[in-house]
Amino acid sequence: MGTKKFKPTTPSRRFMSGSDFAEVTTDAPEKSLVRKRNRHGGRNNRGRITMRRRGGGHKRRYRVVDFKRNKEGVPGKVASIEYDPNRSARIALIHYADGEKRYILWPIKLEVGATVITSDTADIQPGNCMHLHAVPLGTWVHNIEMQMGRGGQLCRSAGSYAQVMAKELDLVLLRLPSGELRQVHQNCYATIGQIGNLEHENQKIGKAGRSRWLGRRPKVRGTAMNPVDHPHGGGEGRAKGRHPVTPWGKPTKGYKTRNRKKPSNKFIVKRRR
Repeated sequence: MGTKKFKPTTPSRRFMSGSDFAEVTTDAPEKSLVRKRNRHGGRNNRGRITMRRRGGGHKRRYRVVDFKRNKEGVPGKVASIEYDPNRSARIALIHYADGEKRYILWPIKLEVGATVITSDTADIQPGNCMHLHAVPLGTWVHNIEMQMGRGGQLCRSAGSYAQVMAKELDLVLLRLPSGELRQVHQNCYATIGQIGNLEHENQKIGKAGRSRWLGRRPKVRGTAMNPVDHPHGGGEGRAKGRHPVTPWGKPTKGYKTRNRKKPSNKFIVKRRR
């Protein structure tokens, strides 16, 4: 679990870095947990681009990851740790005692051969899952549910974790990676530990072509366009005539997009800003 540097054989290689995949134990994924993944290039069902700068990239297959961890009381053994092209975190293949196989997010210090279980009486060990009311204060957790039974939604990327800060009535206070303090219901599931692949944030893409492998197309600034193409375009020299907007005139920075009809403000104790 480290960063690999390259010899500066070209200008782009000079500062490029990548993962050494030291923690990965196998190259081939579990066939029963692999699905076809169709790509749409940022287009909707009418063929119109709804998300710009998407398209191309290397072909991927989707690994079905168990975010719900609802297999209560059944122990499972870690069979392998694998690379997942669809996320920054690594995934671990679990062989359960009843014969079922599932992928989970791989936390640090969870090794091949270790046992994981979903139970409120389980040990506080990486990979074990339990309701938040059973987690001791100060514990690091990840893959946290926001609604009971929906599956983990918080802290799922490489290196992320939340800390259990306090318990009050039927709510548990968590400190999230952004610094936000948020309350979650005590009957929501969370997994013990910090997600692995910590060095992911230190990797440098190095060249434009590597972004294209990831399906990211070039991004052209609005100020570099003509007036016919963008509200920021045109002008003599570099001109800044208005607040940042999209090509269709909608505000694009500092623009409130939260749904007022379904506010979750009451669960936020302290905002990230």
